[in-house]
Amino acid sequence: MPVKDTINFEEFECIPVFCFSNDMKRLAFSPNNKQVHIYSLAGSEWKLESTLGEHTERVTGIDWAPKSNRIVTCAEDRNAYVWAEESPGEWKPSLVLLRINRTATKVKWSPKEDKFAVGSGNKAICVCYYEVGNNWWVSKHIKKPIRSTVLCIDWHPSSTVLAAGASDFCVRVFSASIKEIESKPTPTGWGSKILFGS
Repeated sequence: MPVKDTINFEEFECIPVFCFSNDMKRLAFSPNNKQVHIYSLAGSEWKLESTLGEHTERVTGIDWAPKSNRIVTCAEDRNAYVWAEESPGEWKPSLVLLRINRTATKVKWSPKEDKFAVGSGNKAICVCYYEVGNNWWVSKHIKKPIRSTVLCIDWHPSSTVLAAGASDFCVRVFSASIKEIESKPTPTGWGSKILFGS
């Protein structure tokens, strides 16, 4: 049952990015710096549970996968991290090399949680997936026809179509189907063309 409460973090000047866990009993946020704080609800109070600190620049995006309980973060350092909870309050980071030369702006897990997308100031979207053979996260880029900074991203429920809004006042819809991890997707209302980035 959702908790109706006001959470007061007066020690922080602002909280630009945040995300709740699936059960709404934990909150991950960045207080406009390079750290991510995870608070958990203990009775009627929010208590600091963990601090994630691998980024070297300000965190710009956080998303919490509801089924797998993994957190993905991105930052101005042009990297992303996938955080897996190994034991309560202990999070293990996995670096994701985005291969961009400008800030990462937004991150979002796909509904199937097998990949995520990262918007950037690089006029590109990175679609990242886990490569089992090499034991790391790999990114593929969608570049054309994006002409400016990607500000928001969201997935179609099929996890094969991705919408992105940019600062050029346009919203674009792309195929984000990755043949390395997915079987041939079924056609959606957006069409049957399944080439990545089309």
